Amino acid sequence: MTYRKWGALLLCPVLAAGLFGASVPMPAYAAAPSAPVSNDAGPSQSGVFRPQTLQSTPFGRVQGFRDESNRALVWQGIPYADPTSGTQRWKAPSDPQPWSGVLDATKPGNIAIQASGSSTAGTEDALNLDIYRPDNAQGKLPVIVYIHGGNNQTGKSTEITGSSMVNGTNAIFVSVNYRLGPLGFNPLPALKTGTDEENSGNYGLLDIAKSLDWVKANIGQFGGDADNVTVAGFSAGGRDVMAMLISPLFEGKFDKAISFSGGMTIADEDASAKTFAKAIAPLAVADGKKATESEAYDWLLTTGADVRDYLYSLPADKLSRLMGNAGIRMSVFPHLYGDGTVLPREGFDTKHYNDVPLLMLTGAQEFSLFGRSDPYFADSVNDGTIDTDPNIIAKYNFINKYGGELYSLFNVQESAQKMFNRYKADIYGMQIDFGRDAYTVGRGMGLLGAFHGVFVPLLSPDNANYDSAVGSAYDLPGAVALGQTFRAYISNFVRDGNPNGAGLTPWKPWTPQNALNGESMLILDANRRSAVSYLSAPAFTYDQVIAAMRADRTISETDKADLIAKVLSGRWFSGRLDQSFGTPSMWVQQE
Repeated sequence: MTYRKWGALLLCPVLAAGLFGASVPMPAYAAAPSAPVSNDAGPSQSGVFRPQTLQSTPFGRVQGFRDESNRALVWQGIPYADPTSGTQRWKAPSDPQPWSGVLDATKPGNIAIQASGSSTAGTEDALNLDIYRPDNAQGKLPVIVYIHGGNNQTGKSTEITGSSMVNGTNAIFVSVNYRLGPLGFNPLPALKTGTDEENSGNYGLLDIAKSLDWVKANIGQFGGDADNVTVAGFSAGGRDVMAMLISPLFEGKFDKAISFSGGMTIADEDASAKTFAKAIAPLAVADGKKATESEAYDWLLTTGADVRDYLYSLPADKLSRLMGNAGIRMSVFPHLYGDGTVLPREGFDTKHYNDVPLLMLTGAQEFSLFGRSDPYFADSVNDGTIDTDPNIIAKYNFINKYGGELYSLFNVQESAQKMFNRYKADIYGMQIDFGRDAYTVGRGMGLLGAFHGVFVPLLSPDNANYDSAVGSAYDLPGAVALGQTFRAYISNFVRDGNPNGAGLTPWKPWTPQNALNGESMLILDANRRSAVSYLSAPAFTYDQVIAAMRADRTISETDKADLIAKVLSGRWFSGRLDQSFGTPSMWVQQE
């Protein structure tokens, strides 16, 4: 497998979502759009839904289609807000304009403009969402609103398609496109001329909040329960979900939350503005605004109308390609600013949480893809020596082991520990180990283990975006049973906030006592024939991982220092590692 291929797989949290430039075809649907049953369909009443592909909203009618093979109804590209192009750039979203006739909702909507390889994809007019529901007459279904990943720089709503999961979870799945990159997050002072929410620079969060308002107001028309909404997100989307838990803007907008491989990150506004000014300064010099990058940097940090006018004049494609080398280093593209309005300045030390039942998930080897596609190993991946040269294998195993342990702690354990004394609702922690046993999953997935995104094919069985990396591992009877178990827990959780149910291993909420007893995490795994689930707890702490790294003798001290500095440092999970080894860090609230 070439480095290019590994890069495309990694640089999106779900391998195939195209998060940092990979462009991946979306799965084809099994059936052509169906004809409408009638000209209109009334809202769900008394738990009954009319299973029609033509539905009405206050803004106009929408024509979806019937996915026969998955027994699902689908609507895609429904606008939840007005376009954000032109003069609406860096403003709060407003209601969509009503349309006449019937909106074609049978194909994906526009995606937010973003880097895609050496070019760009998408548009500034991309505030739309997709709806998937079971093809039956049941109304008042629980609703999952999903936020895609991509470091808040790239990605799209079709990262996960809901057709194959909505019957297994007995819920409606809504997936959202929102503004990304410097158009979705921008802390420069010259842009702070609007409302307090707009001045936060967290425009992507404003979009997500608007989508939740749309869902509350309209999902009943599609048979959903507006009073039973779960926000869920993966990777950066999971971190966005965690940010929603501390945001006054999101109070009352959702009833439960799921963070898939997320964690707590808050960026400092002033430091972030300096990063943005440094990134945009070369454009200002090229456009003749200033003679040197130093002068442009200072100018871009001022509040003048000339700076604001220049920023508005920049083509979206130029802006979207900035800071594209961020990987999972928020110091390169800082976002989620603690502005004091949308997000509290004290970050996750706040005393005011939107405390709803929370489920947090991690894979056991979250760093495997990021490590394997890091430029440090590019030549070794290209020539295959990453799997044949003992010295290179030892280096990769070092960063894979310790990076994975630090990342998994960040995703669940560290957040739960910080929140516990301030959070009133139950917190559930899960770790997926499927993939760790190469004998079970085969060599392809065995190279990656329980990777970043390991849950996706368990949640959405028809997701083929992983096949090139993991082969047929998810087709094993044990993996199929594991998917059924996983979806059962999710179904129970989105129904009433408690994941437990008949036939499932009892799952205890996270508490310090349960952690001490080795029962704070539900572990999901599978052998070739059956699913495996049991309670456990992380076998290590941050301090123990760092101590093990210092004591590790599988590589030389020179190589160790090099790998820590060049591969592991500055990640959003590596705050304590950076402090311990004196490597460049980032602005992340996790202490």
